[in-house]
Amino acid sequence: MERQENQLDRERFCCSICLDLLKDPVTTGCGHSFCMSCIKNHWDKEDVRGSYSCPQCGQTFTPRPVLVKSTMLADLLEELKNTGLQAAPADHCYAGPEDVAFDEHKDHDTVLAAVERTERQRNLGLRRQTIQQRLQDREKDVKLLQQEEEAVNGSAYKAVKDSEKIFTKLIRLLKKRSFDVKQQIRSQQQTEVSRVRELQERLEQEITELKRKDHELKQLSDTEDHNQFLHNYSSLSPLSESTHSSSIRIRPLRYFEDVTAAVLQVRGLLQDILSETETKILQIVSQVDVLLPHPEPKTRADFLKYSQEITLDPNTANKDLLLSEGNRKVTRMSKKQSYSDHPDRFTDWPQVLSREILTERCYWEVEVRGEGGVCIAVAYKNISRAGESLECRFGCNDKSWSLYCHGNSYIFSYNRINTQVSGPRSSRVGVYLDHSAGVLSFYSITGTMTLLHRVQTTFTQPLYAGVRVYYSGATAEFCKLK
Repeated sequence: MERQENQLDRERFCCSICLDLLKDPVTTGCGHSFCMSCIKNHWDKEDVRGSYSCPQCGQTFTPRPVLVKSTMLADLLEELKNTGLQAAPADHCYAGPEDVAFDEHKDHDTVLAAVERTERQRNLGLRRQTIQQRLQDREKDVKLLQQEEEAVNGSAYKAVKDSEKIFTKLIRLLKKRSFDVKQQIRSQQQTEVSRVRELQERLEQEITELKRKDHELKQLSDTEDHNQFLHNYSSLSPLSESTHSSSIRIRPLRYFEDVTAAVLQVRGLLQDILSETETKILQIVSQVDVLLPHPEPKTRADFLKYSQEITLDPNTANKDLLLSEGNRKVTRMSKKQSYSDHPDRFTDWPQVLSREILTERCYWEVEVRGEGGVCIAVAYKNISRAGESLECRFGCNDKSWSLYCHGNSYIFSYNRINTQVSGPRSSRVGVYLDHSAGVLSFYSITGTMTLLHRVQTTFTQPLYAGVRVYYSGATAEFCKLK
């Protein structure tokens, strides 16, 4: 019994961290006591979190408490030592043979609850750190989504307002054209009616004169006196020549009907344009995707799902270039072609752009043949065309991106910055564009696809495919992939 009491005294004055008798005892705000060095070491590990917990009960303190030695507890420990209480070895803090029936805890390690609590408390702290970090991350995500929502709403509102303004101006323009046509018709109507009425009046005057003459001649014809007849006949005035043809040639009943036909033709053209642009606009609207970026294709079969047929625009072709194969193939010629002047034409650089507007995910391939190099490019519509300035040359401005292909050599260019690119030699180059994601990739097509260069940027305008052919006889052909 005395042994159990001594054991209880030892447990009451043990530090739950080191399991030894308290040394320089300190008491925390929750009432538990520890060795000063033990609790300091424990809290030093929690400095990162900025909050400090009791190893025994888990209560937290912020800021870190100032520790002061418990003089009364130290004196009590000193007195108990003098009366025979000795420090309990670490294994004495485990249950003894007399304390527990070991037959019921066979093969179990039994420890003080405070010791086990310390370990569990440490695990709880780590779990809380994980939760708090994840909480901070989710709160940042929520803020980003809120900002994205505001950006989407703002962009949509601006697009609606701008579209309304544009369509309002278009409607005003159509109304003005309608008014102009109506005024022109009315003006021409008045002119023609005046001419008709003037002619009609002159004809009626002639009719009156002719009736008068006819009456005069009838009277003369009815004169019975021969002498009087001859006298009056000799004084007859000659019949004046008619100023009009013998008959009025009336046109078939088609006066302003041709105007109606012309307006109907304009309406048909506008309907075609509006139908085409409506489809493109709706496609662009449907591509707005904030949260789900499209995965980039991995295999050539995946790329071919986005194949885009490219045809070249003759109005943009430099006069050193000949287009053929349905405007899919371009050849550098030694003799200039007889193209008419056009504001879209490249006047000095041997370049050409596509007809197709590229605003979606699309993929195309270019087959390069002949000596010399070829530049495969994409460009904005507002790239300069006239002159030999670098503002007109693919890859030498902020309006175009190009890959120069020459033998085993590849050079990527943008805004006059050239990047040497390594890759397997191939006569065929694949180009992948994801306009909304700002991705532009070039691939060497051999037995497999090898990435040559990838651009991650933000495209602010629709793009057009393009090529520049350097030397006479060299060709570049946009391949049919479907």
